[in-house]
Amino acid sequence: MFKDLSELSRFYLLLHPRITVLVVTRCPNGRSNIMPVSWVTPLSEEPPTLGIAIDRESYTFECLEYCNEFTVNIPPHDKADLVYALGTISGRSVDKVREFNIKLLRGKNVSADVWSDALGIIECKIINKIDVGEVRFYIGEVVSAYAKSEYMTQSGWNFMRTNVLLHGWGRTFYLVGKRVIAKKK
Repeated sequence: MFKDLSELSRFYLLLHPRITVLVVTRCPNGRSNIMPVSWVTPLSEEPPTLGIAIDRESYTFECLEYCNEFTVNIPPHDKADLVYALGTISGRSVDKVREFNIKLLRGKNVSADVWSDALGIIECKIINKIDVGEVRFYIGEVVSAYAKSEYMTQSGWNFMRTNVLLHGWGRTFYLVGKRVIAKKK
């Protein structure tokens, strides 16, 4: 029948794979930091908000507390190695933007930068924070959202032209595959 998850702390694997994004923040040392995040979710359309869960021991946490703004950058599927590598080192000890030769641009409506290679970008200003276990859940008001037009359709991503990274576990990523359209009643 069902397999019991012996470690309840891994319950979230039942909810994976999840889209992986790169969160860019401005940090106290004046640099930008970039970190992969798969615990991200839309929360509301009115007002437009989304949430990200960030470990309170991470450098990104320090940067978010300093700047109160962030950008969510959707990486193309061919950047899996880069996305994984960005998650294996801390921006506290390494300037990841310089180390990985990442080209950043100024955000349109926030002080946090955006990644020039992103398929799409969401700019957010933090409006609330909630501590849950080891993470702080940041609620961001979406102040701007834009995407490369050749990859978007009326119903979202054009998976005939691109794909997004879905994080499974560790170094494992998945791509969107088969399309299913539900029948009308």
